Amino acid sequence: MSSLRPLRLILLGLPWLLMVLMAVRIYPSHMANLALNGAVSHLTAQLGDLQRRQAMPSFVLKRHRNAICYLYLTYTLEWPSKSIVRRLPHRMRVSGTGFLVANDIIASNRHVLEPWFGDPDDEQQIREGAKPKIEKIVAFFPGLMDPVRLKDVRISVDQDLAIARLADGPLPDTFQPLPLAIRDSEPGDQVIVVGYPLGTSTMLAKSPSDLYQRLASSKDTIQIANELAANGMIRPSATCGHLSDVVGQKLIYDAPTAKGGSGGPVFNGNGEVIGINSALIEGFDGGAIGIAAQPLKPLIMSLQHPSRR
Repeated sequence: MSSLRPLRLILLGLPWLLMVLMAVRIYPSHMANLALNGAVSHLTAQLGDLQRRQAMPSFVLKRHRNAICYLYLTYTLEWPSKSIVRRLPHRMRVSGTGFLVANDIIASNRHVLEPWFGDPDDEQQIREGAKPKIEKIVAFFPGLMDPVRLKDVRISVDQDLAIARLADGPLPDTFQPLPLAIRDSEPGDQVIVVGYPLGTSTMLAKSPSDLYQRLASSKDTIQIANELAANGMIRPSATCGHLSDVVGQKLIYDAPTAKGGSGGPVFNGNGEVIGINSALIEGFDGGAIGIAAQPLKPLIMSLQHPSRR
């Protein structure tokens, strides 16, 4: 009887031993499959993110291009009749970029909608007694054959930001205001800058040959803009890059831009406006400066609800 006990114990323990051996063989394989599946999922997510980033400039242009306008302004510095210092008056012309932030409100830079701001010669004349006066502000929107007049300019006292109202009321429903980002941006984030760098020169260069040949020799910017609008050639340009730094309300990025692109929206990778293109870093081709979009909100409120100022 006692001789059978070891055999019985072996027989009873054999199933457990087989289960342990199977687990030893199966567990590493299962873990390897889990690790492989995890790696595949991670790579798939990275590929999807890369494809989304590559498609973002096209998405931004298709969805938001109509809301980004080419701005043209003329202004003078008028001298009081009794002023001791007096210079010959002359009309100045300025162009830039703006974009819809409400149904009847566009945003841009202060130095675009108040062109003497930051101009040393103009500011010197103003200190000597000259009075700046805007004669004309119009916005050319993609898809519209005629320019839209602007009025009621409001400026930020501490940022290079300004807004203005469409003089003739809201645009058609196909022109939707651009969404302002809620979250803060961080260095390394993707940016898309949209605007009208070099003004009519860039748009004219992109136009059909017959239109280009007819207008290339013209020096009349407003005539060129009107002709481009009539031929459906008011089209902004887009460039891509990344944020290299965020300092307070300043955004520094490497997306190429040029004079005339001031006031254009700076989008993040989600197609939201994080800033307003404002300046170039002199002598550094890879550096441009934008102003964060958040300070626009109180400006917009002040124009929509004047009694709350």
